[in-house]
Amino acid sequence: MTEATTTARHSLWSEAIPHGRFPALTGETSVDVAVVGGGITGVTTALLLKRAGLRVALVEADRVGSGVSGNNTAKVTALQSTMYSTIEKKHGADAAADYANGNVAAVERVAALASEEGVECELRRMPAYTFAFDESELSSIEEEATAAIKAGLPVSRDRGELMGVPFPVAGAVRLDDQLLIHPAKYVRGLAEIVDGEGSRVFEGSRVQRIEDGKPARVHTDGGTVVAERVVVATHYPILDRGLYFARLEPMRSYCVAVTLKSGTPPTGLAISAGSPTWSLSRSGDLLIVSGRSHATGSSPGEPYDELAAFAREHWDVGEVTHRWSAQDPTPYDNLPMIGPYTPGSTTLYGATGFMKWGLSNGTMAAELLTDLIVGRSNSLTERFSPHRMTLGATPKLAKLNAKVAVDLVGDRLKRAEVDSVAEVPVGEARVVRDGSGKAGVYRDEAGGVHGVSLRCTHLGCLVRFNPAERSWDCPCHGSRFDVDGSVLEGPATKPLPRRDPA
Repeated sequence: MTEATTTARHSLWSEAIPHGRFPALTGETSVDVAVVGGGITGVTTALLLKRAGLRVALVEADRVGSGVSGNNTAKVTALQSTMYSTIEKKHGADAAADYANGNVAAVERVAALASEEGVECELRRMPAYTFAFDESELSSIEEEATAAIKAGLPVSRDRGELMGVPFPVAGAVRLDDQLLIHPAKYVRGLAEIVDGEGSRVFEGSRVQRIEDGKPARVHTDGGTVVAERVVVATHYPILDRGLYFARLEPMRSYCVAVTLKSGTPPTGLAISAGSPTWSLSRSGDLLIVSGRSHATGSSPGEPYDELAAFAREHWDVGEVTHRWSAQDPTPYDNLPMIGPYTPGSTTLYGATGFMKWGLSNGTMAAELLTDLIVGRSNSLTERFSPHRMTLGATPKLAKLNAKVAVDLVGDRLKRAEVDSVAEVPVGEARVVRDGSGKAGVYRDEAGGVHGVSLRCTHLGCLVRFNPAERSWDCPCHGSRFDVDGSVLEGPATKPLPRRDPA
């Protein structure tokens, strides 16, 4: 029996995702556009294309909304930590203004779609804050406020008095009228509108390969979609073409939801400007605390315990009710990548690099992709082209790929941690000697042994165990697998082979 990961068992939002609502793809289906990936980017793109009069097939490997869209902070906001000062420093004020315009429009598009389509997703208007814990973080707040105002955001500076947090705040940047939603209900609600009238939604249909022809063909284990255009909206691109994996750094972040014995959750959507970063939100009477980011495949420490400890330090916590995590690819130059999957392609499109702000950036991507496909002009096309080259960020690009090279070679040179399966403790995993090679072995609480190959099925890096999530994670490009080898997260599309070392 496959061991569920922590995320699969405890996500607050995924409780609203039913099993078996949409069928798996079988046989051959012909449409105008195939959209791969049932998160907010894919579902919104599919709906906007359907509204434009096209027949769409949405193909999801698991359940619609079960990926990052079902494992996040539920914030839909154009104020995103210190994003504007970061973008201005790397790309200039015009780029920051483009980013602001796209995200402001995306926030309003989410509100409009929920209203127009009658999607009940617990939508609330709330202010968003980037705040300073102490005086040392005030310079970051001032820089962000200045950059955001220059970018056209109607932000204000204040002391965070209305954030509703029980600790002093040295200063804050505030943006009113942002959104808090139930992300899984929102995405599922849009998918219900996509399905029908010549368009289809398929779940449990992992795409294995795409033939980029005229027409293109999208192949799953059970069937094929034939389409004039294909959108790859899988959060991290699943196709090796385009060299996306060389320009993205996957990062994991963690969330806990807790009850409060007294007091109330924050009245705003808040995130701190310093390091470590603390992100605060709510769902009804539950407080949500998130953060503890780390590069995928590196040691996570005890992220859930640390988040719960932060909550207990500042609030009168009752119990931790939910724990979940998400993974986000960050581009080397801190701008999303949205457009033709390969240079000049008119049949294959993609979107990635949302840097932990996917509910707004994914919606922005859907708007841009729809315009590209139906032939409408969009002022953001060049800014977010996947094929731009940011010369000032080339040192970061070199550093990313040097890390991949070290991970690829270094893990192969390491010795196995133990010589036999008998040495693997209950509830833990070890790298076990397997003949002349190595295998990854996890022993569950009942004593059952789960052995897998350590070689990632994407490009061959060796995976590492994440004890916080009970998953095998690839440090090179972020693929993740459960303890029996099944794919949890791409770009890998094939499972890790099983191993049974002595």
